[in-house]
Amino acid sequence: MSLRSKIWTVVTDLYPAFLRKVYGMDLGRGVRISHHAHLDKSINPKGVHIGERTWVLNGAFVLAHDHCRALRTDTFIGRDCVIGINSIIMPGVHIGDEVIIGGGSVVTKDIPSHSVAAGNPATVIKTGIKVRDGQIAE
Repeated sequence: MSLRSKIWTVVTDLYPAFLRKVYGMDLGRGVRISHHAHLDKSINPKGVHIGERTWVLNGAFVLAHDHCRALRTDTFIGRDCVIGINSIIMPGVHIGDEVIIGGGSVVTKDIPSHSVAAGNPATVIKTGIKVRDGQIAE
């Protein structure tokens, strides 16, 4: 294992612990959150709920408030999910377990478990999948 890989592993283990401790976010064990992902830290950080072993990739936004509508709500992402690069998860959305959200998607409505969703707005494009270690497992 290279030095870069070791450092990445340490940072990705520490960052969720920091978010739990400082912001009170509900993050499951084994989550991987890119340091460049944007989780709602401003108004409602305790409204962010992410299940075990979920990956939130670079540039993704997970929101739990909408300032324009004076909305504070909980946003739920299930276990074993992958939130793609530059995706936006809008406040109040529930994403089921083992879901992959395609890069650049805007999730405005709930996504059922075992699905792949993509687009703006995101729609389910495949169902019946299993996700393990951030990949579709056949």
